[in-house]
Amino acid sequence: MKEEELIKRLLEENEEFRRIKEEHTWFHRKVEELDKKSFLAPAESLNREELKKKKLILKDRMEEILAEYRRQLGEKG
Repeated sequence: MKEEELIKRLLEENEEFRRIKEEHTWFHRKVEELDKKSFLAPAESLNREELKKKKLILKDRMEEILAEYRRQLGEKG
């Protein structure tokens, strides 16, 4: 099964994955908004770094869920 198909299936079937994906997308948008600014105040710069860290944690968790789902599919197949 292709990566896109797995993600689509998980978005439909797995509440945790769907919630994490939505949060990840929100953090991504906030980072992009800050990246568009020509200058960041120190507080904005810190906020940007925190958002990036949280986004990465969520991405790692999504990868864990994907890996587990792949293992389950392998066991069934």
